[in-house]
Amino acid sequence: MAQVKITETVLRDGHQSIAATRMRLRQMLPVLEAMDDIGYNALECWGGATFDTCMRFLDEDPWERLRTIKKYVKKTPLQMLFRGQNILGYRHYADDVVYEFVNRAVDNGIDIIRVFDALNDPRNMEAAIKAAKDTKSVHVQGTLVYTISPIHTLESFTRVAGELEDMGVDSVCIKDMSGLLAPYDAYNLVRMLKKHLRVPIELHTHCTCGFGEMTYLKAIEAGVDIIDC
Repeated sequence: MAQVKITETVLRDGHQSIAATRMRLRQMLPVLEAMDDIGYNALECWGGATFDTCMRFLDEDPWERLRTIKKYVKKTPLQMLFRGQNILGYRHYADDVVYEFVNRAVDNGIDIIRVFDALNDPRNMEAAIKAAKDTKSVHVQGTLVYTISPIHTLESFTRVAGELEDMGVDSVCIKDMSGLLAPYDAYNLVRMLKKHLRVPIELHTHCTCGFGEMTYLKAIEAGVDIIDC
């Protein structure tokens, strides 16, 4: 079995999910260098709700937060969550705005951009993926948003993942932000993706339904390359 890599998400999704994204930069600073020494695949520290919350509730500059984290984290790639055509907001933005935001994020320290769309519509991820690829300096990760419905099948997830691979993504993440992905469903999905894709597969899940740990275990048995924690 190949070694499984770990992406640490406590600086972004950890406090977004359990503390309404209210962690301040000064609370992060004491642990950044220690986290940098652990050997994570990446530290997800930006994007998602952090940008909005910094300005709306914390009176912090989100760009300064990113630059400061980069000063302390010298060895581990920094990752952000990018909402496709929504960037980090709550509506669609023009392509030129997407391009400029991607470039500014990279200039200020981002190394990995995880691009997702709530509808799993590759058209809503295309501009962000192309902008990130055009920088020629970041890892671009496409995303499958996991949910359960008659149309969310192994075949439909594999089709979307194939379209993302054709766009040039460097890896694909199964993003189970609701914690709905059951262990054996994770096994079957990872096996299907590994069969049809050439790029690495990452899994992001939550323990909302109580089986997050077992979901990771079965995904690892199926050959997943990276897991989030």
